[in-house]
Amino acid sequence: MRPATADVHHHIYHHHAYHHHAYYHHVRYRPAAEIVPPSAGFGPTYPGPSSLVMDAASGRVLAESGADIPRYPASLTKLMTLDLAFQALRDGRLTLDTPLPVSVQAASVEPVKLGLRPGSTITVEQAILAMTTMSANDAATALGEYLGGGSDVRIAEMMNLRAQALGMAQTHFANPSGLPDPNQVTTARDLGILARDIVINDPEDQHFFEVESFDFEGRTIYSNNGMLKLYPGTTGMKTGYTDLARHNLVTTADHDGRILIGVTLHEPSWGTSYTAMAMQLNNGFDDRGTAPDLAVAAAAPAAPITTPAVPVRMAASRDAGRYGHPGAIGGWTAQLGVYRLMVSARIEAIAVQRRHGVGVARIARLQRHGHTLWTAQLAGLTLTAAHETCNDLAARRSSCLIIAPSTDHLASLPADDGDRT
Repeated sequence: MRPATADVHHHIYHHHAYHHHAYYHHVRYRPAAEIVPPSAGFGPTYPGPSSLVMDAASGRVLAESGADIPRYPASLTKLMTLDLAFQALRDGRLTLDTPLPVSVQAASVEPVKLGLRPGSTITVEQAILAMTTMSANDAATALGEYLGGGSDVRIAEMMNLRAQALGMAQTHFANPSGLPDPNQVTTARDLGILARDIVINDPEDQHFFEVESFDFEGRTIYSNNGMLKLYPGTTGMKTGYTDLARHNLVTTADHDGRILIGVTLHEPSWGTSYTAMAMQLNNGFDDRGTAPDLAVAAAAPAAPITTPAVPVRMAASRDAGRYGHPGAIGGWTAQLGVYRLMVSARIEAIAVQRRHGVGVARIARLQRHGHTLWTAQLAGLTLTAAHETCNDLAARRSSCLIIAPSTDHLASLPADDGDRT
């Protein structure tokens, strides 16, 4: 195994200041004893960490330890709130500009929070960014209340129905923020399932998890996810902490088009969390020889890693929001194929972009006969580069379609109307 992160623990970025949540006593749900199967044998504070590494494309678990021990999720709960929001965006029930009213309850939740005022509003985009960066509880509560029609009970029900539909068998949610509630429990395995759902079904929203800072009302809000700086190829996800939950972390990472999902729960510190996550991701990538080269000095604190092993930035969006519609990327587009699986399209787009070193890798959703397909594309090309890309694919016996800038409608079916897995 390549040297992972011997001194990752030096880069904790003052997480204790961001994640110290006071207990939330507003309990309305069934006891945790009714949620956790008796066969589990352990409670959420059982000593030691729980961990899991999963291949996003196949869903195969590559390694696990205590993955079915029930744990308190803390702010990892926000992943489910975000999953529901992404669904609503995809279905057209929300836009990124939809204003969310801030209730007295949302404004009064325990920190960490933006400091929203009762009666004010925040956009969906701002709420999402506040959740993925600083893990703002007031933003999560405002978003959850909106999704639940103003009812905290309803949003918890929606979260649990979604968890059940995904097969998160040992998970129960009680609020949209992750503030402590004895009835809010999950497992490393269930969080891996949830993270994979977001990676596979919401690729257009992946960029939210990669944001390291954003501006809000004259302030710069920074991400508290140290993995974005510490581990090359990290594409984001979430941190979480409470006194009982301890230090929780979900990370997604992409190397050579292969995406892994890592989960570590109930770690004693952020240093051990980051070190354990880096090691298990390296082990997972090493199975296929795609682990990043990490050489971190063991004797002294090292600067945040900014090595060239940076993931290809995917462009994908559902509407012309602040991040722009992918169709707005100038230049010619080489459409690299049509796929049944989003992750297959993503892998192809990234692989071709890395092979040629030009353009912007992107994917696009395509409806055909009532079914969703995915196109892999390389956008922002010159006409010559588009032809060279398609000639290369033709030599590899793969289909390719050149789309002119004036006719770039993001996705087109090739003449042979074929698709791949």
